[in-house]
Amino acid sequence: MTDESLPERAKPPAAPDLRASDADREQVAERLRDALAEGRLDMEEFGERLEATYKARTYGELEPITHDLPGAGVAAPVNLVKEPLPEGAVDWPARIGGEATSTWGVGILSGFQRKGRWTAPRRFTCFAFWGGGEIDLREANFEAGEVVVNCVAIMGGVNVVVPPGVEVVVRGIGIMGGFDHGQEGVPGDPGAPRVVLTGFAFWGGVGVDRKLTRAEQQRRKEERRREKLERKAERREELESRRDRHYGPHADRMDRHRRRAEDHLDRLEERRERRDRHRGRD
Repeated sequence: MTDESLPERAKPPAAPDLRASDADREQVAERLRDALAEGRLDMEEFGERLEATYKARTYGELEPITHDLPGAGVAAPVNLVKEPLPEGAVDWPARIGGEATSTWGVGILSGFQRKGRWTAPRRFTCFAFWGGGEIDLREANFEAGEVVVNCVAIMGGVNVVVPPGVEVVVRGIGIMGGFDHGQEGVPGDPGAPRVVLTGFAFWGGVGVDRKLTRAEQQRRKEERRREKLERKAERREELESRRDRHYGPHADRMDRHRRRAEDHLDRLEERRERRDRHRGRD
């Protein structure tokens, strides 16, 4: 028996471990408000379920909240079948949420790095004195939709790397130093986090770079390679077409000459056979 033959409520949920988005939580909250208005929930139950809704991180945590309300269909209150993202697009809601893995960094006569797969906290504090630090957020997850990076750079520097689509706000103060405002004002993608840079720089600086992830760089490199091969194939086809157009009449003449030569050889062969037959009679 296949899943298609099961009753609608008997089908298993699609992917309860998928991250839920703000829109998904709002959809569940709207159903709870409808249930309250219809008298299916009292105020106490409504408040408890609403609080659980906004705390939920995955579809599996959202499922029990409305499982006993009409119109739920399968256990999940929201559509668990996600449409595939366009190539190169980022699933920002899936990268927001979770517990921070690092909250501070210090570089005194040395340096520090935060890069790769890590979860940036709501507030990250770093200090660089005669040293430096790098905070790379290209492959990071974010504890919240807004992350504050507080930097203190004294005769040192801190560099923050953000991926495309992330909004950057700079509020730091520099004395004989400064904060880079070059990436400020670039609008972020819908649902993407915002990074706020604050702090103090004295004879030092805090820089901001916007770079693609290594995976996206490799994808674009492969895309350019495919486009180059396609253009090369198109040029080859065009050259072959031009060659055919240029040598077409000559090829026809050569075919006519070849047929005439074959006819001439056939006639010679016939004459030779007749001569041989005549000699045989003699």
